[in-house]
Amino acid sequence: MGNGNYSQAAHQALLKKRASLPTEKVFTQSSCHPLMNPKGVRLRESRDSDEHPQSLGIVFALDVSGSMASIPREIATKYLPDFMKVLYDCQIPDPQLLFMAFGDALHNRAPLQVGQFETTAELMDQWLTNVYLESGGGSQYESYELAMYFLATHTEMDCVIKRNKRGYMFMTGDEIPYPRLAKNVIEGIIGDKLDDDLTTEEIVAELQKTYTPFFIIPDLHRAQRCERRWRDLLGDHVLVLESSEDVTYVSAGAILINEGIVSNMNELVAQLQNAGMPAERQGQIVRALTPFAELSFTAKVTPNAPKDGKESPSWKKWVGKIFD
Repeated sequence: MGNGNYSQAAHQALLKKRASLPTEKVFTQSSCHPLMNPKGVRLRESRDSDEHPQSLGIVFALDVSGSMASIPREIATKYLPDFMKVLYDCQIPDPQLLFMAFGDALHNRAPLQVGQFETTAELMDQWLTNVYLESGGGSQYESYELAMYFLATHTEMDCVIKRNKRGYMFMTGDEIPYPRLAKNVIEGIIGDKLDDDLTTEEIVAELQKTYTPFFIIPDLHRAQRCERRWRDLLGDHVLVLESSEDVTYVSAGAILINEGIVSNMNELVAQLQNAGMPAERQGQIVRALTPFAELSFTAKVTPNAPKDGKESPSWKKWVGKIFD
């Protein structure tokens, strides 16, 4: 997927039409959209084309349980065009976005929903607003590991295959993942048959071979209950916000930092201001990115190269079961 060209004007026009609409008029699904059902999906693909020879896969994996459902609305009614403007202004040539949503595999009717990688404003918007915002939430866990498993095993990107360059995953959430992903959950929701359950650590290790993952916590209060666990898994790739409205600006900033496009926070702020970052939120956006930026600005590494390391035994058994 990923054909067509992105238009900032077309994207802004889409959002302007719905800016004042209630959430239920923006997200109209009453169950998982059939085209977003992951059961039996072999691959979601980000591919090069004549129009887009340098495709870069970017995933927004959105927790839509309970109060987290406000973030998809903010992206769909206000801020996604600004994210895209940052990328294009900074000459990230061919971004292709995939939206996925998840909840709790043990309690929700639609615990995983997966769109396609897209380039045009219209198709990005279509997949995002096709998400079913299921009510619920409030438990200690959500099925973050299920969403990461799908990305690790059922997506394929030419940026990785052709250019040895990882894509990006930005996952929102305010809880911790389950410690293990049960094989019966995988089979029931995705259709893969595995011999054993998988630990969340195994899944993260496989995800990191093809994605640079970030976990975004929407505010300082909710960070108290989940930040420690996510830092154990992802280190400085945990971004703690002060307002959920900052998701797209912080995500764009993380890409600019990781790609080496900016070399200090002043350059980063200038790029985000040019895209429309409100002046009153500049401080909190900078604070959310500072721990990651401090590490990245001092590191001398190739941006976004796939992680080295031997193939884990778990990966071998996954491949044999999924693609036989």
